[in-house]
Amino acid sequence: METQETDQVLLRFFETTSGEINKFIQTISVEPLLEAKKLILSSEKQGGRVHVTGIGKPGHVAEYIASLLSSTGTPAYFLDGTEAIHGSAGQVRSGDIVLSISNSGETAELKKTVQTLKNNGAKIISITGKKNSWLSKNSDCFLFAGVEQEGDPLNKPPRASILVEVLLLQALSVLLQQEKGITNTEYVKWHPGGTLGQSILT
Repeated sequence: METQETDQVLLRFFETTSGEINKFIQTISVEPLLEAKKLILSSEKQGGRVHVTGIGKPGHVAEYIASLLSSTGTPAYFLDGTEAIHGSAGQVRSGDIVLSISNSGETAELKKTVQTLKNNGAKIISITGKKNSWLSKNSDCFLFAGVEQEGDPLNKPPRASILVEVLLLQALSVLLQQEKGITNTEYVKWHPGGTLGQSILT
């Protein structure tokens, strides 16, 4: 691929992606985020826990978000969306919160997982790009994370949609962190290693 053509492809990608992210930020509804925060805090007061799940690429997002929440004052556990219906649903107790991530909200495996968790008494906070999806309609709280363009000509591989999912859940983590008044003193207890931990300790 010629340098000029490469530059044009990347320029279109960056322009499309930044446009989708900016549009998403401008239209984020704060109310569902506050509702999600309330559900999580209420569950924690009753001894409940937070689990994060997804299938495919959103599954990788789920792992990151579980780690982020845990390091900022909200202990969270990654739940493999496929393994859940093969026994791992046992890690979720009645009254726990499950953050369920799916761009389409129609993934067959995730439907089975969510239904199983609901039957076991968990409350579902869904993160999906489709407002009228099965997942959004079968959740206790729905967080919209949708884009029109993923950033490439195929418009199929998840790129921009993954970024807005991460961004939305990062925003939720900020609200929870702020609500709990987490300071560097608490943070370093959970993150003593690496450059971040050392920057606080020193």
